[in-house]
Amino acid sequence: MQIADFLAPASVHAAVRAADKTALLRILAGQAAGLVAIGEADILAALTARESLGSTGMGGGFALPHARLPGVARPTGVFAQLRTPIDFEAIDGKPVDLVFLLLLPTGQQTEQLQALACAARRLRGPELAARLRRLAAPAELFTALTAA
Repeated sequence: MQIADFLAPASVHAAVRAADKTALLRILAGQAAGLVAIGEADILAALTARESLGSTGMGGGFALPHARLPGVARPTGVFAQLRTPIDFEAIDGKPVDLVFLLLLPTGQQTEQLQALACAARRLRGPELAARLRRLAAPAELFTALTAA
């Protein structure tokens, strides 16, 4: 599985402004609602419920919020590069400025795990993270994220 399997160019956003984690999840839920046949409030509720189990802040300025939702046919992603890092209660205590949201189908465990692992592996690399922080255009970010 590759990032391009669940991330479209129009789902990549640069210089996103969010005051805090709650505001960011609301923004991302709104963007994701346009990609799947699920309302923003339902997506936000699922993301918030997942975050209540433990932060999806992976460290190194990267977060991978995700939720399993009925009605999601296949893994669907939204990527956001933040203008200003925010506290995400990350494992390393550092603020987050690169966020990859994943909406996952409820049934297909293997596909869910492959998508999560793919995104985590790709974005945890310090070289790619540094590059993503330097880029300004969504198209450039998409290319960097999906390059082999």
